[in-house]
Amino acid sequence: MKMRKSLAFTALRPFPCGVSLTSHTAPLTTAQAARLREVLEERGYEFEAKPYTLFAAKKGKLNVSVYEKGPKVLVQGKETEDFIRFILEPEVLGEARLGYEEELDPEMFAPHFGIDESGKGDYFGPLVIAGVYTDTTVVRALMAAGVMDSKRISSAKRIRDLAAKIREVPGVATSVVAIGPERYNGMFASFGNLNRLLAWGHAKVIANLAAQRPACPRALSDQFARPDVLARALKQQNISIQLDQRTKGESDIAVAAASILARERFVEWMDKTSSAGGIVLPLGASAAVIEAAKQVVAKHGMEALGKVAKLHFKTTAAVSGDSNGAGMDPA
Repeated sequence: MKMRKSLAFTALRPFPCGVSLTSHTAPLTTAQAARLREVLEERGYEFEAKPYTLFAAKKGKLNVSVYEKGPKVLVQGKETEDFIRFILEPEVLGEARLGYEEELDPEMFAPHFGIDESGKGDYFGPLVIAGVYTDTTVVRALMAAGVMDSKRISSAKRIRDLAAKIREVPGVATSVVAIGPERYNGMFASFGNLNRLLAWGHAKVIANLAAQRPACPRALSDQFARPDVLARALKQQNISIQLDQRTKGESDIAVAAASILARERFVEWMDKTSSAGGIVLPLGASAAVIEAAKQVVAKHGMEALGKVAKLHFKTTAAVSGDSNGAGMDPA
């Protein structure tokens, strides 16, 4: 039974593990996001424009960003814990959560694998699937380290720093499967469907983790297709495990940690390949990507494109000038 905690005890709750909390995320309703803006304005916070946010503000060394997706608030800085206890919880959320995460979301603290991917929507670069095993101790350590969904982290350095911290946590287990563009193109042709290819990668990662933590009873994946697609792929890997799939799976710390490891490998590949080829390979599938792809072809030939790009994207037709629109959407 979930218990609602009295706000009168907010100041008495020590943060677990005796660490100083410097980063925290929390889901908000639209009304709560509006109320938070009012609270920040009342307290003299300085507002600034940031991509993908409804608003962002700072005061001293504390930064507060409310993202459109969710919405969700991200609090960062040395005063994070005090802000949560004395402002966010009592004046916006209306309930005490910090320190009671295990009671509010017990499944996140139970032993399980979290799986996520990176590079699916990028024309250049590999498809990377990563997985992380967590239990109560590991989750607490990852939370204290500031682990969150990699999509909310714009700095490559921050991704690398967090990835290093994840690997250093005692008791954690990780697996990363990176499918480079050349292999990806061959596998896509074989599978004929991106979701089946993704399911193969997810199942492979779960199998790798199961070899490290055979007693783990459950795996959680961010949902990318019908549930039976991944279930069939797991069966082909001879893995029997409780499989949960849900949208916004990155709210789970294990899935969020997996997203960071996947993003780290993806960014690493992009940096190395851009440097080696002498052409900066942009993210996504924009006009800048088309221009970069044309540079690759001009400098290294059309054959080279298949070594750095996912050829089934419509971008390929724009690069080759195929008026028949060869290539398909990235998903």
